[in-house]
Amino acid sequence: MITVWGRATSGNVQMVMWAIAELGLDHKRLDVGGKFGGNDTPEYRAMNPNGLVPVIQDGDGPFLWESAAIVRYLGATYGDEQFWPSSPATRATVDKWAEWIKTTFGPALLAGLFWPLIGVPPAQRDTAAIAAATQKMKPLASMLDARLAEGDYLGGNDICFADIIVGTLLYRYFTLDFDRAETPHLRAYYDRLSERPAYARHAMVSYESLRAK
Repeated sequence: MITVWGRATSGNVQMVMWAIAELGLDHKRLDVGGKFGGNDTPEYRAMNPNGLVPVIQDGDGPFLWESAAIVRYLGATYGDEQFWPSSPATRATVDKWAEWIKTTFGPALLAGLFWPLIGVPPAQRDTAAIAAATQKMKPLASMLDARLAEGDYLGGNDICFADIIVGTLLYRYFTLDFDRAETPHLRAYYDRLSERPAYARHAMVSYESLRAK
């Protein structure tokens, strides 16, 4: 049994929950963080000194945090050759995109557009900063679009661990109200992910409760 601490509206929790569901692992999730609180207690800080979600514990194993590290752990422990390639070179060719989404695409989307559009009331938004962030996002989306022109998924004909890390953010990317670049391959990839029951359940989670009034 894997225990997950974290609220369903957290993108990082969504990533972990999607991976767990794709791998068919027995689990339970506890609502922590955001409106639920509980992540700033001594007990929680003992599991994750950052006080952030998610944290997981696999059976009586160590407490693990950082969502991408958790996905890699799950892949290495429970994934087949498709999900977690045994060849370091093969794995690295997809893992570089997982790193890129966390260091480049993700911050541009979340800090530049998601929170300025969702976490700030309309009258208080910095429209110039949002316009600049919109333009910054376009070449990044085009880079991912070019990569996805090579196949249905990052690892070939089916999903791998890197798709989990890359794909989780795309629900927010495609449902936010901003001027997106024309990216037909990225859009088709998102549509394929949306047809996966595990993605629909765990990544396509409404963020309306996060919206500032």
